[in-house]
Amino acid sequence: MSFRDDHELHKRRFGRNLGLGIVLAGFVAVIFGLTVVKITEGNIAEAIAGSTANDS
Repeated sequence: MSFRDDHELHKRRFGRNLGLGIVLAGFVAVIFGLTVVKITEGNIAEAIAGSTANDS
């Protein structure tokens, strides 16, 4: 059982879909980055290291 070669139209659609997927992934990354900065109040290094009891 062999598959037929993709039609030229499908090849063009794949390129468009791949481009759109990359754009959407970039958009999600930007939104995620903004969310992380907002939650950590801009101090990501301190949020990763954890706060100490002496920070009052």
